[in-house]
Amino acid sequence: MRILATLVASLSFAHAQLPFWEGEYDDDIPTLKEVLGHDNGEEITTPRGIIDYMEALEAASDGRMKLVQYAETWEGRPLVYGVIGSKENIENAERIKARLAEISDGKSLGGRDLERAISQTPAVTWLAYGVHGNEITGPDAGLALAYHLLAAEDDATVEKIFEETIVIIDPSQNPDGRARFTNHFAQTRGLEAQGATYAAERDEPWPGGRYNHMLFDMNRDWFTLSQPETRGKVAAVVEWNPVVFVDIHEMGSSSTYYFPPAARPFNPQLTENTREGQEILGKTIATAFDEIGQPYFTREVYDNFYPGFGDMWPALRGAVAMTFEQASPRGLKYDRDNGEALTYQKGVRNQFVSTLMTAKGIAENKERFLMAYAEDRATAIDENANVEDRFTLIDLSMRKGQAMSLGQKLVDQGIEVQHIEAGTTACGTEYADGAIVVDRSQADGRLVRTLLDRNTKLAEDYVKEQEGRRKRGLGHELYDVTAWSMPLMEGVTFSTCGSVRSASLEDGLPDQGRPELVDAEFGYVLPWDDATQAQFLIAALKDGLRGKTTGAAFEVGGETYGRGSVVFSHAMNEGLTGKLRALIAEHGGKVMPLDSSWVESGPNLGSRSFHEVSMPRVALAWGEGVSPLSVGSTRYVIERRLGLPVTTIRVRSMGSADLSRYDVILVAETWGFTDRLGSRGASAVKDWVSDGGVLVGFGSALDAFSSDSFGLLALKRENRAKSSGSAPASGSTVPGTELWSEEDYRKAIAPESGRPDRVPGVLVRAAPNKDHFMSAGYDEAVALFRGSTIYAPLKANQGTNVFTYKGADELLASGYLWDDVRTQLARKPYLVATNSGDGMVIGFAQDPTTRAYLGGLDLMLANALVMAPAYAD
Repeated sequence: MRILATLVASLSFAHAQLPFWEGEYDDDIPTLKEVLGHDNGEEITTPRGIIDYMEALEAASDGRMKLVQYAETWEGRPLVYGVIGSKENIENAERIKARLAEISDGKSLGGRDLERAISQTPAVTWLAYGVHGNEITGPDAGLALAYHLLAAEDDATVEKIFEETIVIIDPSQNPDGRARFTNHFAQTRGLEAQGATYAAERDEPWPGGRYNHMLFDMNRDWFTLSQPETRGKVAAVVEWNPVVFVDIHEMGSSSTYYFPPAARPFNPQLTENTREGQEILGKTIATAFDEIGQPYFTREVYDNFYPGFGDMWPALRGAVAMTFEQASPRGLKYDRDNGEALTYQKGVRNQFVSTLMTAKGIAENKERFLMAYAEDRATAIDENANVEDRFTLIDLSMRKGQAMSLGQKLVDQGIEVQHIEAGTTACGTEYADGAIVVDRSQADGRLVRTLLDRNTKLAEDYVKEQEGRRKRGLGHELYDVTAWSMPLMEGVTFSTCGSVRSASLEDGLPDQGRPELVDAEFGYVLPWDDATQAQFLIAALKDGLRGKTTGAAFEVGGETYGRGSVVFSHAMNEGLTGKLRALIAEHGGKVMPLDSSWVESGPNLGSRSFHEVSMPRVALAWGEGVSPLSVGSTRYVIERRLGLPVTTIRVRSMGSADLSRYDVILVAETWGFTDRLGSRGASAVKDWVSDGGVLVGFGSALDAFSSDSFGLLALKRENRAKSSGSAPASGSTVPGTELWSEEDYRKAIAPESGRPDRVPGVLVRAAPNKDHFMSAGYDEAVALFRGSTIYAPLKANQGTNVFTYKGADELLASGYLWDDVRTQLARKPYLVATNSGDGMVIGFAQDPTTRAYLGGLDLMLANALVMAPAYAD
């Protein structure tokens, strides 16, 4: 009996508190150990375990928690959030959401009505964990917090949270990535947890658990909306209007803990309310961290500029958005150089405390945060009401498919979108096919301005500070890209003006419709002017249709069809009209009738200038040797946007694979590619190209293609450009110098060679060589330039510089670019092509699929994948 009594007492004591937080808890709420067999922070909970425990909490919550599935991952795992609050608030959740929508629309309520609504409505605190799958402590902290909120007894903080707020806990934003990590951890762990840096359990194999199934960094995807996890989350945030959104992360294992206030630079659309809110919550967390003895830092590294982050996109809607960063144990422990061990449980504790204190800070200042949210959304309307660029108009006569795609992305973010019908004149321009219209004078006006403006400026004093750091030989402090204008990246035609006649505006996007295909005597032509046309062509080829393309424009029946257009003739395709009608019904697309093969100008349809297009068989280099992010976005764009299936082949297997099965092999950005490929693989690829294959490379892959191992390209990287006139050294002596100023001294100590300074990311313009088929569909392109790689142009006998960056004065489309890099980058190649044997090598100096947000380059990629095999001998 004594043993039984002792066991009962110990179990009761264990149930009475979290392992890292004192308190009394309701025995009716199940602990993690009771459901999954381990205590909080004792093991790394799997994605399935997270769902099981959240379901157990909901079942035991007596109506104080509701579990909502908001999306499903590529691998079929549910994405859920738990809504936690008083029983009354959970029962009235729909009414509360409607009231919050009124508070946040910037126009329904004002004055005392707004004050009354705010006093009577709970604020929503949104806590999101684990967007990077191998940042592991957050999800277990989310489970601990959910338990604490539901089970804590006689806890004044929890009572206040329930009285004033609703807390939404998204415990695992990336279950596919977490599953990849936990599976590896389970397979490699031994008798005891190992904390050595390169212990197998901590040393993840390619691609690592950070990314989702499609190998995307989803903390860059908020406005791109390429991934189902992001689309579902954004829709839920729009639905709930939280006043705070916290994105819980991990950082390097040797660090401490970060929480806001954030570092500079600040996006100019962030308000003082937002920054003040970070200060209030930061101080609340700091007090708790002082009590538990946890060191931390603020105002360093993590800035508030790029809108694709979880601590930025919600802020542009008026919320206080924040990133928290815990030093990562990347396992159950990490052995630090100072002899201390960072345990998983300690990391979970810190994430628990920071997010609990966030909920506390909102509850104690509910009316302040709700009012600030309402004010920021109302002032977004007022501040944009009389500006010269109030309206953005996106022309539907140019790249309509991509314009509609952009419009849908805006709608999916809760942004109000309108349109004008075909033939309407607005802002002094007649829009023959109509236009999408976006008004900045709306509650989401700050988000609209950030996404649609051509440029988002960095503060002048910040720029001066970064230029000063460069002069002193220090690196810049920019965390991510400085350019992201969605119309520029989508390659659409757009303009702005101060007013549009309201009578001409209609709500929502225009009806796309499906144009009726008329009968034609000879056949049909598919104009090559939009990525959606490439999608249609691939669908047609997949359906067995045969077509011919040319790199020259031609005129038939008074209509001119641009370079790259594809002709489908009845002679080559039985039942052509019916098949095309079915494809149009399913995919859309613009197909024009041809009653005759007679051309008024340009090549005849039967000439050698036309090349038959076939469904390409595409292989993609995969695994160690290529960048997970680059290969992930590449596969996504090719398969999910263009609709072209690919075969992924591990780099190490390319030497033994039957490459003759493929027309195109694509190598994305590389990491040690030639070493992984080996001499046998390099020889196999070279022979395959010589036999007629098309080899396509992105970014650093071009270094491999230009190396001695391949010798397929003659590209050379440029070092930093130097001023002329310096005399060379001779033996052990150098010419004498006189250093009259600090500037002279800096020049004297600067390295004589080396890469150009690294660029965080800007949008630049590139001009086409219209004599080459790879430029079909373009009069100009806008590309992303980041990093420090600049290639010297190919000589005329080495290949073709198909796209070159524009001259220094026209180069920059958006963002901040170091002036010396701007002048050096001008007129250097972005896209090159060269024949090799019977095949072809095509190189993009930068990845055109980065983050899947450069939709304007999809047609260029289709030229490489679909058109190039038709031109290879």
